[in-house]
Amino acid sequence: MGFFTAARQGRKDDAELGTGVWRRAHDRFRRGLDRYHQILEGVADDDVYNQLARLANDLGPLLERVRVVCVTAQASSPSEGLDIPGALTPVHRALSRAGNALATTAEAAAMARLDGERWGLASAGVENVRRRAELVEEDIADAERQLASS
Repeated sequence: MGFFTAARQGRKDDAELGTGVWRRAHDRFRRGLDRYHQILEGVADDDVYNQLARLANDLGPLLERVRVVCVTAQASSPSEGLDIPGALTPVHRALSRAGNALATTAEAAAMARLDGERWGLASAGVENVRRRAELVEEDIADAERQLASS
């Protein structure tokens, strides 16, 4: 992303997400997704790479869902600081869990990569990554449900 593109995106994010907890939740998820893709770059085994790439394809669209939740939350309960708007605490909690689950998914992908390179145990490691990726999606679905019910 070029300098000016990044600056424009930053202004758009400020306008839509604010600078508080909703922006932080969105940015954390985006960083977790970036980290997962960085791990993919180092996978030497083609089979492991293909399996992890398929999971990356499933994880990628989740960022837009997180963005929609965060933009909607910012519109209904603006946040410019670190205080979580009380009515949307369950939404923020679910987004935080999704960010944590994505971070552990990236960690599991790194371990699957190492296991495959060292001991040929990639299939078990990839299954662990898959289970963790499912938790990410479940947490986002929970955030969407919580937002709809508030």
